[in-house]
Amino acid sequence: MRPVFALVDGNNFYVSCERVFNPRLEGKPVVVLSNNDGCIVARSQEARALGIRMGAPFFEAKHLMRSHGLIWLSSNYTLYGDMSARLMVLLGEFAPHQEIYSIDECFLDLTGISNDLVAHAQQMRRRIKQYLGLPTCVGIGHSKTLAKLANHIAKKRLHYQGVFSWSHCNRLEADALMADIEIGEVWGVGRRLKIKLEQCGIRSVCDLKYASTSLIRKRFGVVLERTVHELNGISCLDLEDTEDHQTTRKHQIISSKSFGKPVHELDELRQAVVSYVTRAAEKLRQQGSWCSHLLVYLRTNPFAPHHPQYAKSITIPLLIGTDDTRILAQYVSAGIERIYRPGFAYKKAGVMLLGLHPAGQDLGDLFCNPPQRERSSQLMQVMDRLNQEYGSNTLRLAAAGLRPQWTMRSSQRSPNYTTAWHELAQACANR
Repeated sequence: MRPVFALVDGNNFYVSCERVFNPRLEGKPVVVLSNNDGCIVARSQEARALGIRMGAPFFEAKHLMRSHGLIWLSSNYTLYGDMSARLMVLLGEFAPHQEIYSIDECFLDLTGISNDLVAHAQQMRRRIKQYLGLPTCVGIGHSKTLAKLANHIAKKRLHYQGVFSWSHCNRLEADALMADIEIGEVWGVGRRLKIKLEQCGIRSVCDLKYASTSLIRKRFGVVLERTVHELNGISCLDLEDTEDHQTTRKHQIISSKSFGKPVHELDELRQAVVSYVTRAAEKLRQQGSWCSHLLVYLRTNPFAPHHPQYAKSITIPLLIGTDDTRILAQYVSAGIERIYRPGFAYKKAGVMLLGLHPAGQDLGDLFCNPPQRERSSQLMQVMDRLNQEYGSNTLRLAAAGLRPQWTMRSSQRSPNYTTAWHELAQACANR
């Protein structure tokens, strides 16, 4: 039986999440900005129509606020992450197997489903719209690459009403559609590869579909050859099991952010790195690992060349592996003191946990007193449980600061409607 995949994608996901709780944003040009309100990371369709580029610095589009009523929002990843989790749970009910590909995309295995698949996909869209208020598009094909391309068609060609399936096309119709789509829209073809392919005369998806596989393999490698097979309906990529994917241990964990304003003092830098390592340690415990090394770094703003520049990092080997936030905080505090130099305006600091290995697999140190593993583990479990139950940073180290002034700018952040009791959406009715 030939496999059938669907790729479901939330349209303008960040903006759509904001619109669910603020309907006044409907029909208006809206952009969501990155950390520190720097660059544009999401746009509504109306903002795209104004020519606003993805990734552009916001100051380039700021003049559109007055002339076209452009609305901007700080990013609210807590809200987007929670809405994404709800979206994925709903989508998982429509197929026996699911691969969560990104915060707003997932593949579904529809193989063996006897229903009309387009009607099945339309039912998905209606359910998600009814339960979550999010608009979606669905692409269906015999390979993941074709499903991804079908999703692009569903999104761009409105007469398909948000769902496109290659099975509803004959070969000539499919080739005509592919000939009309530039090669850069193929999954896995990035900007550099697109340029190289165009130099070889491969400009459209259809050109790549009928390219010689031996030539593609010789000039571009086996990965692109596999893409050619996938465009011809030969499935080469299976779904990655979501549970296996989630339990895959990371080899390193990084936590870093730019400051909302320049930081000059050591105390503030120490608070920042303790805060970052607290978050990194939570992730470490979630995957059941210990770390054996720490890296701490700081730097000034490289985009302010007229200011004195300084950047430094330090790697700290731990005597024994640990996932205890308190121990890790002591090491990063010592590390930041070591590399700190006064007289600079620091823009960013960060922490990296290295040498990750499964918890419990540590030989310890012959010359150290054995750590109190059980007490440490119990304390960290209580800390994690309280923070999960009552919100991030409910229980934290005092060394992270009580009212930090160095945090990111997010002056236009919407409330955490779905994850904080005191930020629940309120509805009023006029009598």
